[in-house]
Amino acid sequence: MIEGLLQSSPGLTNFLIFFGLGTAFLLALLGFVTYGILAERKVMGFMQGRIGPNQVGGKWGLLQTVADVVKLLLKEDTIPKEADRPLFILAPVIAFAPAFMVLATIPFTDAFQFADIGVGLLYYIAVSGITTIGIVTGGWASNNKYALMGGMRAAAQMISYEIPLVMSVIGVILLSGSLNLNDIVAAQGDTMWFILLQPVAFIVFFIAAIAELNRTPFDLPEAESELVAGFHVEYSGFRWAFFMLAEYVYLFAMSALITVIFLGGWLPPFEFLSFIPGAVWFSIKFMVIVFLLMWIRYTFPRLRADQLMEFGWKVLLPIALVNIFFAALIKELFF
Repeated sequence: MIEGLLQSSPGLTNFLIFFGLGTAFLLALLGFVTYGILAERKVMGFMQGRIGPNQVGGKWGLLQTVADVVKLLLKEDTIPKEADRPLFILAPVIAFAPAFMVLATIPFTDAFQFADIGVGLLYYIAVSGITTIGIVTGGWASNNKYALMGGMRAAAQMISYEIPLVMSVIGVILLSGSLNLNDIVAAQGDTMWFILLQPVAFIVFFIAAIAELNRTPFDLPEAESELVAGFHVEYSGFRWAFFMLAEYVYLFAMSALITVIFLGGWLPPFEFLSFIPGAVWFSIKFMVIVFLLMWIRYTFPRLRADQLMEFGWKVLLPIALVNIFFAALIKELFF
């Protein structure tokens, strides 16, 4: 009966397939978040001469993050008496939802992508900016000066670094002739990876991406030594977990985006290696980017707020603008 229903309703079949793939991808993403945090702790411990998590879940502490997730879900959910209750409840959702929405257009292989739209790169940049509203809302709703300062810092930082981030990819758009992420990957297959054609754009984009992710050395919105944890200082339990989950989902999404637009996506570095599945190449490049983001976090000290803003406006933005002219020149001479 079920088989006959599926055969008579191709739309239902497609929906079930899409739903199954989406569920599997969501579970894989949550697995990445869980063990990405564990990997970050392990790598940090190794680089700083410490052991890292090793007590929960056996010899390597494989269940440490799982235990942390269970603890957060079971903790009491508190809302301050003076907080703006509706906004306080809504803010984590606003910050969390766009992190999943941006994943819809990222092509992980030539056969695995949820939505192939013509302006996939523009969609990613536009939707990811919504998270800033959630962070500012959370800081404002707490009715706490430290939380508000963290929210304002987040708004200033993310808006400022959004500009060089967007400017840096204009060279990629010029050379590929498209905003479609699949076309950008295909263009790198016809020429070479854009990290080689646009190395300056890659550096600017990578630095701006760290600022967009609020990671050290650009973690001013969460500066514990200054703001007692910043915009989410009064959040607890699963609401606090929503903010942290959004951060690590964006780490996943940004690493995947860098892989697509600068490292050739699922394409092999050399043609004779094309027998290796594209998913393997994508995973290798993706893990390299994630490791670099982790490495930088443990290496550099936090910048002051004025240094952060000056670096974005006085250094990254002019470099990104000059790079556009060089990209246009390369396009004119060689393509």
